Amino acid sequence: MLKRRGSLPYAFRSRSVPPCQARFDATLMEQSPRRPLVLLVEDYDDTREMYREFLELSGFDVATAADGVEGVALATRLLPDLVLMDLSLPLMDGWEAIRRLRAAPATARLRIVAHSAFSRAGGGVQGRELACDAFIPKPCLPNDLVTQLVSCLALAPSPGVARPAKGLGI
Repeated sequence: MLKRRGSLPYAFRSRSVPPCQARFDATLMEQSPRRPLVLLVEDYDDTREMYREFLELSGFDVATAADGVEGVALATRLLPDLVLMDLSLPLMDGWEAIRRLRAAPATARLRIVAHSAFSRAGGGVQGRELACDAFIPKPCLPNDLVTQLVSCLALAPSPGVARPAKGLGI
């Protein structure tokens, strides 16, 4: 679950800028006594592996789930700092998984970022109704993804503060 692997997939090894030089202010990561835990819920193996490796190289610990049911179960058990949720998932789609996480007292205040290609096919309308902290459309460059996640972690309310009913940035 929280394991490290070798190098990035071929597409990112050939880049001229090393992945560790992502375009974000690393002070948030340096100030934390531990690495933030991201739960990545993505059904495509290659995409899940690529983002997992890039996030780990960028200073995050990463747990992964391949479907909505597994994602809700892991989020409930691990209580990650942030959930990166694809919306088109098998068994339980990301829409329902987010609704369930927001409905349960233990996970209602988790930071959730929806990540999907739905914004291109009219799905953005429903996305506005989700109680997410942000929405990141696919495709997304890994550096841009890390920038958005760090931003979301920096702007998130403290655990004792209620979240707004509608998502930010959707």
